[in-house]
Amino acid sequence: MSKIIIIDGGPRKTMNTAQMIEAFKQGVQSVSDQIEIQHVRLYDLNYKGCMSCMACKVKGKSSNICCFKDELKPVLDEVAYADGIVLASPIYMGETTAMLHAFLERWTFPWLSYKDYSNTPVKYMPVVAIYTMNAAPEQMSFVEKGVGMSEWIIQLTMKDFTRICANNTYQVKNYDRYEFAKGQAERKQAYKDAHWEEDLAQAREAGKRMAEKILG
Repeated sequence: MSKIIIIDGGPRKTMNTAQMIEAFKQGVQSVSDQIEIQHVRLYDLNYKGCMSCMACKVKGKSSNICCFKDELKPVLDEVAYADGIVLASPIYMGETTAMLHAFLERWTFPWLSYKDYSNTPVKYMPVVAIYTMNAAPEQMSFVEKGVGMSEWIIQLTMKDFTRICANNTYQVKNYDRYEFAKGQAERKQAYKDAHWEEDLAQAREAGKRMAEKILG
């Protein structure tokens, strides 16, 4: 059976990123029930980013899968042989969460050969990035700078990369509890009413397209 692995870099289990992930799953399932969907929540794991151990570069033992043994290692082993990958994260300070960034270091660095500077994964597969953020569409240039290097490496290597963004998302369920500018809740609700269903539809369509690529 084919497998899609969703790498969930969000800390909250029911908010925007989680809802976009569920929409993506629905898109996959609308095409086929013969594709396994594995959902990995990075905040449930105990791990760090690249440890600079260089074990993946040892002569005669080089590996394009991270060799460092911790709770992320089994995930990286499975990701290497998946048929499709989803990278999902809220955007904090213009970048993905630290948890997803650490995963990306561990996933992509072993691809790099210092002999010829080629990038070679175990297997080529379609990759979709799903980002949810407080930033408005006109602020996307800042986000693109923050995620740009990681995306460039993935696109250069995997070739098949799609980015999906949900902008200006609801940040909290109860705005009265926190210090926000006057009228923020109303502005956010108005934007959500106008755009959220479109964002979810975009995620569903991405799931559908990935499933069709895998089966086609």
